[in-house]
Amino acid sequence: MKVAVLMGSDSDWNLMRPAVETLKSFGIESEVEVASAHRTPAKVRDFVMEAPGKGVGAFIVGAGGAAHLAGVVASYTTLPVIGVPISSTSLNGMDSLLSTVQMPSGVPVATMAINGAKNAALFAVQVFAVTDKELQKKLVDYRAEMIQGVDKKAARVKAQL
Repeated sequence: MKVAVLMGSDSDWNLMRPAVETLKSFGIESEVEVASAHRTPAKVRDFVMEAPGKGVGAFIVGAGGAAHLAGVVASYTTLPVIGVPISSTSLNGMDSLLSTVQMPSGVPVATMAINGAKNAALFAVQVFAVTDKELQKKLVDYRAEMIQGVDKKAARVKAQL
């Protein structure tokens, strides 16, 4: 399986890159595209409609402002769509968060935190891990590494007391 990572603007790339890097660390391939729900709707539609034929099993979609992109993607597919609201306006991403999370009944979009691309990738890994034992083990190992990291940080703090 592969994850399609779609963003509304090239300026979103620095915030979306952690999704691609996280997917890669789990051995999951990604396909990255920049397309706008408003300025290039035909490109968005074509990308989404062609994705299953390319082995895509989920979408991670980042957009700022009105952030309609994830909802538009969800309207064209039954595959999981994970929205990443991008902080790109004076509202610091709250507009994007509300636009992404408030999908109408019947067209769900899983919504991450503002600029939460890494968690979007981890969520996609969890979705794939439902049927992939190797990914399940990698997730368990990932969590164990997080625990070790927190323990090391705690030890550094305690050493300063």
